Amino acid sequence: MFGSLARALFGTANERSLKAFQRRVPEINALEPQMQALSDDALRARTDDFRARIAAGEAPSKILPEAFAVCREASRRVLGMRHFDVQLVGGMVLDAGKIAEMRTGEGKTLVATLAAYFSALQGKGVHVVTVNDYLARRDAEEMGRLYGFLSLKTGVIVSNMSDEERREAYAADVTYGTNNEFGFDYLRDNMKYGLSEMVQRPFYHAIVDEVDSILIDEARTPLIISGPTDDTSELYRAVDAVVAELVKTAQHYEKDEKARSVILTEQGADAVEDALRDAGVLSDGGLYDLQNVAVTHHVQQSLRAYTLYQRDVEYIVRDGKVVIIDEFTGRMMDGRRYSDGLHQALEAKERVDIEPENQTLASITFQNYFRLYPKLSGMTGTAMTEADEFAEIYKLDVVEIPTNVPVARVDTDDEIYITAREKFDAVADLISKVAATRQPVLVGTTSIEKSEHLSALLKKRGVPHQVLNARFHEMESQIVAQAGASGSITIATNMAGRGTDIKLGGNVEMLIKQQIAATEDENERAAREADLRAKVAEDHERVKSLGGLFVIGTERHESRRIDNQLRGRSGRQGDPGCSRFFLSLEDDLMRIYGGEKMGSLWKKLGMKEGEAIVHPWLNKALERAQKKVEARNFDLRKNILKYDDVMNDQRKEVYQHRREYMAMEDVSSVIEEMRAHAIEDAVAARIPDKSFPEQWESADLETDLHQLLALDVPVQNWAQEDGVDRDVVSARVEELATQTAAARAANIGPALMRSIEKQALLTTFDSVWKEHLHALDQIREGIGLRAYGQRDPLNEYKHEAFNLFSNMLDELRYRTTSTLSRIEILSPREAEAFAETRQDVFGAQMTFAHDEVIGVDGNVVPRTDKDPSPEILSFNAMEETPRNAPCPCGSGKKFKHCHGRLA
Repeated sequence: MFGSLARALFGTANERSLKAFQRRVPEINALEPQMQALSDDALRARTDDFRARIAAGEAPSKILPEAFAVCREASRRVLGMRHFDVQLVGGMVLDAGKIAEMRTGEGKTLVATLAAYFSALQGKGVHVVTVNDYLARRDAEEMGRLYGFLSLKTGVIVSNMSDEERREAYAADVTYGTNNEFGFDYLRDNMKYGLSEMVQRPFYHAIVDEVDSILIDEARTPLIISGPTDDTSELYRAVDAVVAELVKTAQHYEKDEKARSVILTEQGADAVEDALRDAGVLSDGGLYDLQNVAVTHHVQQSLRAYTLYQRDVEYIVRDGKVVIIDEFTGRMMDGRRYSDGLHQALEAKERVDIEPENQTLASITFQNYFRLYPKLSGMTGTAMTEADEFAEIYKLDVVEIPTNVPVARVDTDDEIYITAREKFDAVADLISKVAATRQPVLVGTTSIEKSEHLSALLKKRGVPHQVLNARFHEMESQIVAQAGASGSITIATNMAGRGTDIKLGGNVEMLIKQQIAATEDENERAAREADLRAKVAEDHERVKSLGGLFVIGTERHESRRIDNQLRGRSGRQGDPGCSRFFLSLEDDLMRIYGGEKMGSLWKKLGMKEGEAIVHPWLNKALERAQKKVEARNFDLRKNILKYDDVMNDQRKEVYQHRREYMAMEDVSSVIEEMRAHAIEDAVAARIPDKSFPEQWESADLETDLHQLLALDVPVQNWAQEDGVDRDVVSARVEELATQTAAARAANIGPALMRSIEKQALLTTFDSVWKEHLHALDQIREGIGLRAYGQRDPLNEYKHEAFNLFSNMLDELRYRTTSTLSRIEILSPREAEAFAETRQDVFGAQMTFAHDEVIGVDGNVVPRTDKDPSPEILSFNAMEETPRNAPCPCGSGKKFKHCHGRLA
């Protein structure tokens, strides 16, 4: 009661936020006559004036009204579009680092130009993030004309660009690109070996289009750069043959669709064991014995592939490859692969070539990537339903911007049927009925499979239509642009974030590009363009009189936002429109969350086939169910983020140190400090504190130090001396190692030695970080089991991750010291002989042998060694050596006690 009273007296939080922004609109409008009176050159010169004022210390907030007025006038002159007052409000919301919720057709792309122009005046670069390459190119091209008029440079980042092209695009004032490209460039930059090779500048302001899709829907999947591991394709095929037979019997497994999980029953496990033994895959022990853990993992992933992942729903097979389908946008996700062997299981299931499993080299979630920006804002048509998540995860407030013209769309109540067959028949009947009037229809489906099923029904009825899904991805913009034309019927899989306006009567600009772009004769071109515009204008009025765009939803999504995005395609800028959703008790949402009880109840009430139930109460009940699912999904994403935050703290630390090393001309002081730590650790491991010399493991220490430093250290002789303790031994070893390193540097040459040290440090850093990520992945997979021991898995993970990170730093110091203790240089003849040496997964060209480390980056000087052909060993060879095998370096020790030593 008090809440209602407070809202009545003071307005809602959204209304109060809006008033604060709306107060500045009259100030901007008052400047319009002044801006209109300026010449193009004078208007353009205001950009340099603003920059000079900001550089002189004037508060940017004082400049904002003038900057917005300049941008609006430039847009009117260049693009023929003048920002509405509500668009000015949207621009201020973006500049304030908030999310602007604006309905479809309200011109979000144009709104972004206000905030992007104003932020670009700071000279730090603005990133405008879109959902696909097409929109990035389109917006950069169209809005780039406006920025160019105002003396700003525009860049665009899309796939398959060179580093030089990317560097140039990031150097621009405003850079358009996709969330994936921005994120992967960040990861790739932190795998480079020189600051000059990096493409991105320090982050400043990111404006995210379709912010809910990018920051929430896609945030469940982290960005991962990976490298290949050993090929196990034959094992996947063998396991697949067993599981393909297994899933034919329901008693063999239990599936939980809510949790998206599946497990073998006892009967199923016995059947799998017998089948795998017959196939020669399982030789020793049972399925769950320790030595068969890899086989068990493959079985589990294959079981998931068969029971939880459907072709044409979660993925499609195209050109002999399994391609993931984005469940929220219906788009193909080329280049993205399921992790942990699931993608390989799907490839085995679909009988296509199995690509090797990958090992993580670098990863980051979208949550943690976008939180790197000091200033973050976004825009979408649907954000209010997820306002709590935006506030908690990103510290972003959502401001709902009113429409420029009141919405005239009519949203009717849902129709609910018992079976999916009845539902689709009813949808097809309605489409046929509406099609007869020539009113345009847009139909939303949740999967490719269902869109093609509905298409088949319409073909039987002789109803012409267009299908838009991942199979026809390339035709997306053309199909969507004409979805509002008279008589147009479009079936689209998930309309989220399509980015192309559906205009009643059709999109005249798109038609001009398609039909008369190639016409060379100016007179003919002008005549045909005038004719097209007249036809579209006539069709626009015809469609308005028919009731506008009719939107039909064939299923409710788990998220209300996706439903609202589909509805929002109709009724833009005050146009008439209508929307209706059709549901059945066999739909996923209804079936998983209570459909069986409702079905049995309705049958008892005597519902007949083909009858539908329509009632506002049902709509509210469905909305409550969607809210529960959204809350559950939020908890899942939040839980994932809690674990990733642990890794993120470590990632920041690693990347910061790595950049510092790259920025240093001379890392010898770092190397010396690492060597001192490594020596201290080695001595402490063999000489207990306050121990007597007879308690020392002197011989073992001599072996350890030879392995670490390639030096013969007389520890056993020192142990005979009076007054020698652990600290004295450490100091003597460190002094000896320092003298040897100085002599080596003098022999190789100080400049070249500095280069080698830097390269060795960065290469080793990358190697141990990669291994650390792999270890974290392994721990993360099973950490949840500790809950059975009444221990919090998250706290356990933090503890384990901290210990692993400490071990990683110890290993970094050990490996770097060991490597640099063996540095020598190949002669030109030897360098040529080893030119084909395999590269490390991070691209470094460094090889080494026991007591002899050879070559860096082609810098070659004569070597002093008499042996011209030492045994050569790559980092990759080291990584491929079993831990109990002899070390390839030739020391005679087991690998785990030599170069495979863990801290």
